[in-house]
Amino acid sequence: MYYGGLVPSKQLDVRNLESQELLAAALHALREELAIAESFPAAVLAEAEQAIHAHVPPQESLTHLDFLTIDPPDSTDLDQALCLEHCGSGYRVWYAIADAPGFVEPGGAVDTEARHRGQTIYAPDGRVSLYPECISDDAASLLPGVERPAFVWEFALAPDASVSSATVRRARIRSRIQLTYQQVEEILDETEPSGLPWLHESLGLLREVGIKRVRQEVLRGGSSLDLPRQEIFHDGRQYVIQTEPSLPSEDWNAQISLMTGMAAGRMMIDGGIGILRTMPGPDDGALAKFRHQAKVLGTPWPDNLSYGAFLRTLDTASPRHLALMHAAASLFRGAGYTAFDGEVPDDVEQSAIAAPYAHTTAPLRRLVDRFVLVICEALCAGNDVPQWARDALPALNGLMNASNQIASRMESGALEAVQAAVLSSRVGEEFEAVVLQGSPRSNGSEPRQRLSGTVQVLDPPVEAQCDGELVAGATVTVMLVQADIEQRKVRFQVLPTADPDPRHSRPADAGTPGAAG
Repeated sequence: MYYGGLVPSKQLDVRNLESQELLAAALHALREELAIAESFPAAVLAEAEQAIHAHVPPQESLTHLDFLTIDPPDSTDLDQALCLEHCGSGYRVWYAIADAPGFVEPGGAVDTEARHRGQTIYAPDGRVSLYPECISDDAASLLPGVERPAFVWEFALAPDASVSSATVRRARIRSRIQLTYQQVEEILDETEPSGLPWLHESLGLLREVGIKRVRQEVLRGGSSLDLPRQEIFHDGRQYVIQTEPSLPSEDWNAQISLMTGMAAGRMMIDGGIGILRTMPGPDDGALAKFRHQAKVLGTPWPDNLSYGAFLRTLDTASPRHLALMHAAASLFRGAGYTAFDGEVPDDVEQSAIAAPYAHTTAPLRRLVDRFVLVICEALCAGNDVPQWARDALPALNGLMNASNQIASRMESGALEAVQAAVLSSRVGEEFEAVVLQGSPRSNGSEPRQRLSGTVQVLDPPVEAQCDGELVAGATVTVMLVQADIEQRKVRFQVLPTADPDPRHSRPADAGTPGAAG
């Protein structure tokens, strides 16, 4: 999960035993509140084991290819493996996606349970998987050193990394190695590569293609926010919040996934059947407001620069840039899933990607990807789309939206609980913070409401509500007034300052205090 922060890399833990006990209870209560299942019914587990025993691997073998996986540390539900090669003056990219459909009987107990769950839920006190772990963490997972079935996307890329062709088919693969993003960075930083020559070449190509795919994103008008990430985990003794900057290799790897999702979207549009991940673009009023915010915060958006290109110029080390990125995140709303069978709808774009797009690269963790993979494989082979996949299309939007809401509430609720635990002994202390969202100002005709906004505390890196008059992008001193673990609530109060530093005062052309909200 991500929440912004200016700290380059920092780990915070909950050391107080009483706070740890309260936190464990709060996280358990959050699971109950969201009605998250703790285990799988016996019938689901039995059917999963039977499916593994009866599974027939694909006939085609691509085990000669040097696939590798890149995931967070300790990951076992590995959805994707990649292999990159030079192809003339361009590139060939093989992207293997876990064959979850091969282990799920349509309409069976595993399928029914997965539709109820919608996606894997990640919580600090344990992951709640979409499928039984015997499937998601073993039989279907693209673990290193073992042969696994997969949907293998094959891309031919031009020298600028634009897609010349894309196909998908079922085949057997064997991943050579499992890496973390940090390991990728370390390998690429070696001045004299040692060991596995193919690995250095593959990662070098990933960097090369990834950088070019970023340029493709900018050219088509796509946009992404390169924000730090914040994760919560239990280190065996206590709950920990770890904040780290985003690594370049994460962006390169994400570009391969985005490329695959766009290929799947285009394939389904051309085939007249499928389900897209769609999102409307911001309206002219929202864009005009964002332009004004950029000007107010001292970073005007040049007319000759696209929205996505402008976002890539922002630096989270700058308080005003961080506030502007926070405002940018609010521009894109209304994401959903658009299913069709026959007539293709008019609105097929995912506006942040600036292209038609489908979720297809995480079938072990997200329900909809299983159906997209099966549809694309059938269309690519010239076969009829299986009736069970066709029948499921109308219900998928509702199922995914419901699970997305639960995942979002778990993510925000868990973070708030852990933040409260980290700060529980520090009520009354003062902290330096950056204002992400300013407080609204009364227009004079309405009763004055309680002023509040959102701040990013610099150390510890906590984002929370703050009472008082706040100007987006300003650096302020705040006092912690509440850190309630049980209620999962953290709140600050801005303190008055006599500092003449202009960062602490309202810019002359700032307009309303809530401009960056």
